[in-house]
Amino acid sequence: MDFGVAPEDEVFRSEVRDWLGAHAEAGVDRRSWERTLGADGWIGIGWAEGGYGNRTATLTQQVAWAEEYARSVAPPRSGHIGENLLAPTLIAHGSSEQKARFLPAVAAGDELWCQGYSEPGAGSDLAGVRTVAVREAGGYRITGQKIWTSLAHEADWCFVLARTEAGSRRHHGLSFLLVPMDQPGRIEVRPIRQLTGTSDFNEVFFDGAHARVEHVVGGEGNGWRVAMSLLGFERGVSTLAQQIGFAEELGRVVRDAVRSGAADDPVVRERLVRLWAELRVMRWNALRTLGNSAAEPGAPSVAKLLWAGWHQRLGELAVLVRGAAASVGPAGWSAAAPYELDAAQHLFLFSRADTVYGGSDQVQRTIIAERVLGLPREPKGAES
Repeated sequence: MDFGVAPEDEVFRSEVRDWLGAHAEAGVDRRSWERTLGADGWIGIGWAEGGYGNRTATLTQQVAWAEEYARSVAPPRSGHIGENLLAPTLIAHGSSEQKARFLPAVAAGDELWCQGYSEPGAGSDLAGVRTVAVREAGGYRITGQKIWTSLAHEADWCFVLARTEAGSRRHHGLSFLLVPMDQPGRIEVRPIRQLTGTSDFNEVFFDGAHARVEHVVGGEGNGWRVAMSLLGFERGVSTLAQQIGFAEELGRVVRDAVRSGAADDPVVRERLVRLWAELRVMRWNALRTLGNSAAEPGAPSVAKLLWAGWHQRLGELAVLVRGAAASVGPAGWSAAAPYELDAAQHLFLFSRADTVYGGSDQVQRTIIAERVLGLPREPKGAES
């Protein structure tokens, strides 16, 4: 049974990951890698409009590139938010001036982006955002807080969903603003330490931050339409590349089960086979809906529900097959030093968030119920 990667390949890839990690500490950072990709023409290969990308490519070629990148153990991307979320949104809704200003910089790997959507009181419910942008001479003054902002500590720019119409409620009166992050005293980024000991997400505080008036995408008050369009780009070709990584993780769990003897348990074997079969189904579903999300409005929500729950179950099995050894880290630790996790421990802990970030399972089910099944809309209280 093929679980996605041969043992000898996994040993090689593990060695490559160690090498990349050591060299990253020596100064080969992710921003340099983005610029290397841009210089070689590998950013924006799917942008068909205006010549802003580096290469033209069919949808099939984009899938091939994304999957081969995932298989190659190349460094994690820090420019994917700009390339896969902002760029398609600008192509669909941006002015010619906005495209000319921002798309070439993304394609070159010169500017990194983060996404200012979720807030402490408005996580998956984006219509409840309270960040305010007040019109002033030449632009907007932004006040509020965003949370779970991936890569904010590295980003040059943030696209922010903010309320530009005083007294507006829910999805009315919102605008989609492009905000420079280099504003000392006006923007503060605070990393959030996770169970894994790392800080991939951040809190971002806007205290009078400035955005130029020409950096409103889609026009003032049209932020909800632009924001929903962006969410439609969030799950596409990248889903298939993600599944390559899932297959590698599953392969490691299988080998751990064989080494520990857990594979002799018929219940464990059944769970492994079920995960393998479900991963195949996810791939077929992703291929079936690829490029056809407009015809199937619930497809992104179905995909998110499928992979999030699957990944959590894989994480649970990853520590189960290790037995008591799963509670011991790969290195000694003390209260004064960050702890380390091995691959299985990191998978288990990080995957606990899978059913929350990117739209919680509850929100995905509500979307399917209302937009696909036509069930009555969920009451939103007095602000509806």
